[in-house]
Amino acid sequence: MTVPRAKRVAAPRRSGGRASLSAELKGDRCGPSAGFSRRPLRFNWTKALSPQQWAIYSKAIQAVRSTSVPFMLGGGFALASFTGRWRDTKDIDFYIQPGHRDQVVAALLAAGFKDYFDERPYDRKWIYRSVQSGVIVDIIWSMANQRARVDPLWFERAAQVELCGQRLLMVPPEELMWCKLYILQRDHCDWTDVFNLLYAVGPSLDWRHLIWRLDEDVPLLKGLLNVYGWLCPKYVLKLPNDLWKLLGVSPPKPAPRSKRNHIRLLDSRGWFAAQQSPDRKLEV
Repeated sequence: MTVPRAKRVAAPRRSGGRASLSAELKGDRCGPSAGFSRRPLRFNWTKALSPQQWAIYSKAIQAVRSTSVPFMLGGGFALASFTGRWRDTKDIDFYIQPGHRDQVVAALLAAGFKDYFDERPYDRKWIYRSVQSGVIVDIIWSMANQRARVDPLWFERAAQVELCGQRLLMVPPEELMWCKLYILQRDHCDWTDVFNLLYAVGPSLDWRHLIWRLDEDVPLLKGLLNVYGWLCPKYVLKLPNDLWKLLGVSPPKPAPRSKRNHIRLLDSRGWFAAQQSPDRKLEV
């Protein structure tokens, strides 16, 4: 499929309605991640989140829920839900549709959260940042680069997660990857998160949907997959054969064993799940 053809294709839908997954902050196990990975995932939320952190996260969740506005969790919570690995960023991201911004901001202010702008200015076109006791609560309705806004299809495809008895929606993995593909800033790069998503759920992603979302930006995905093939030559072979046909490129071939650890060449921290034991957090 070429990019022009992708522009004429209707948005693909995942069959079977909303997927679901469960995770307990009280325990250390979670079931298959929203049907995207058939490998059992293990969480250790007790060690990953302090009671103080979760108290503020829970307060923010209740504030947003009080508005009856549909919302999804993104950021570290979504990444952990799909990869089984926690990356402690000391914040929580709520995704909403643009028209609901004022309602949610008012609810957070009423709950005692303060605008983060006075402490550290930020771009208000796509995000509202609030803070309480050093924990940041982000309300997001658009990509930072204004490429796209959250739309109803995000919610139709969202997975469900249960945290401490609260049933919540997670940003779909395809939309999560779509957003993170563009984050290649001087002081911040999200491609490490995307590589972890590929490693965890790449074989079962809805690639047709992601390609439709990317539209003319598909070359960015091709570049990412090229790097992923260099990074993980064995795992790139597990991606579906149809993907390469959709992208109009030749499928990867088995690569000879490298003398170098490519993962460590990119970053010496413990950032990649393939080389981390299941009970360790991903380093920020």
